[in-house]
Amino acid sequence: MPVPDSLYTASAHAALPRLRDETLDPDQLAAYNLYLSVGAAGLRVGVADVRRNKFVLLEDYAPQPDRPLAEQLQGLAGQHDLVGQAGWNQVRLAVQNRHFTLLPAPLFREGDEATYLQLHHTPDALQEVVRYYPHPARDMVNVFAADRQVAEWFAQMYPTGKLLHHTSALLEGLVHQSDRGAPRRLYVSISAHQVTLIVIRDKKPEFCNVFTFATPEDLIYYIILVMQELQLNPDQDPVIVWGDLLHDSALFTILRKYVRNIRFGNRPYDLGYSYRLNDVFEYRYFDLFSLHLCG
Repeated sequence: MPVPDSLYTASAHAALPRLRDETLDPDQLAAYNLYLSVGAAGLRVGVADVRRNKFVLLEDYAPQPDRPLAEQLQGLAGQHDLVGQAGWNQVRLAVQNRHFTLLPAPLFREGDEATYLQLHHTPDALQEVVRYYPHPARDMVNVFAADRQVAEWFAQMYPTGKLLHHTSALLEGLVHQSDRGAPRRLYVSISAHQVTLIVIRDKKPEFCNVFTFATPEDLIYYIILVMQELQLNPDQDPVIVWGDLLHDSALFTILRKYVRNIRFGNRPYDLGYSYRLNDVFEYRYFDLFSLHLCG
């Protein structure tokens, strides 16, 4: 039985945020970075003022399951006053899916991306492209599959833009957020019927995977399984949660039943956020905001 939206996802809200600071100047796009996120959860847009290191726009568009993701992007660009425009300082697009693998940088050879990915996913050459994103500070490379039409649209619209996997944004944001010398800790990011689980110790990622869940029991199973495999105690060790989850939802209540020390996370530190975002829960859109921390 699938998880009802009312159990966990913010798409159950009456309205998705469309928030814009009045200081954003559409005639000076070179002063801003544009961040896009696309996947089963819908399309999300963020704009950050480069000089002030501050987010001045956040928009969330509900998914349209009957339309391909590329069509949704094209439709948004066709009617939006900012998305689809040229002249940005930087543009980054994160794709959300389960099809990725993390490699130690010394083992990575450019040109072998599809071979690496086949350990976890066999790409459909007609529907997907395989790309990679390096994390020099982590000494690793993220190899991932992306919807071919989305990748082609992005390359045509923003030739110098960076395409990456949502796990890359999460990893950079969480390492930035974690403390040096901190013990092993589990971080949870919940999206539309998917959960990304990341374990970090002493600012070093030790585990990262994306699971699909259809029921609350599925979600709890994966969390407990990962904790047990990495010798974390659900009764004692802290678990930090971000994503499309309501603080008073039935799913969070169930999570608290099985994980005693659980709490919601905060937005990425050391970044500014317009007062327009004050009504948005701190634990939401962490992966979108964390695109600002990607190189």
